[in-house]
Amino acid sequence: MTLQVEQTAQSPAQSPAQRGGLRAKHIVWIVLATILVTVAVTYWVIRTYVYAKDFEPVELSATEQQTLDAKLRVLGYDPAPAATAAPSEQSAESDEQWLRPERYSEVGAKREVSFSERELNAMVANNPDLAKKLAVDLGDDLVSARILVPVDPDFPILGGKTLRVSTGVELAFRDAKPVVVLKGVSIMGIPIPNSWLGGLKNIDLVSEFGDSGGFWSSFAAGVENVRVEEGSLRVKLKE
Repeated sequence: MTLQVEQTAQSPAQSPAQRGGLRAKHIVWIVLATILVTVAVTYWVIRTYVYAKDFEPVELSATEQQTLDAKLRVLGYDPAPAATAAPSEQSAESDEQWLRPERYSEVGAKREVSFSERELNAMVANNPDLAKKLAVDLGDDLVSARILVPVDPDFPILGGKTLRVSTGVELAFRDAKPVVVLKGVSIMGIPIPNSWLGGLKNIDLVSEFGDSGGFWSSFAAGVENVRVEEGSLRVKLKE
């Protein structure tokens, strides 16, 4: 009987130690899980925002490319020669067609220019300095851009990396004048404070600086209408 009583008395004394051991194991697993989650999130942030991948260039179909080439020729810009023909021959032929005696006239001249979102991104892709570094999105009264900005190798911490920058500009036509409003700039998904942008956020640049002459005044004076819709941009110029 004495032996049984001693064993019974010892049993409750071992229980807290066992419970303490279980709590310690739980804490270890929680710490390990936290470390793994932190490492995963850090890896995702670095891969997404620091080591950013190039954008996929937009490639137009043959019909879309012909339509874009026709629009560019109206503006006086001769598109790059087709890859199937000899570049020197195509260029010489194009120059000969343009350099012909012809009397200047604006009668019947087209003053409205329109581009689709795909056409704008295709033109960007043809620029060696912007290819795979800039993507444009057109929404209702909004032009958005995503830019990959390489950081100088000598820059602290982020040297040699590529940052993702995004921005949005409201572009519309109201009260008989164009409206250009910077909606904001974000770096690595973090919006830049308005004070760092010189206080230009959500301010109509044409109304703010158009009265003082210079670029914005000339820009507004030469635009009769501008319209940005989902996937398209239209600009009509004055005479």
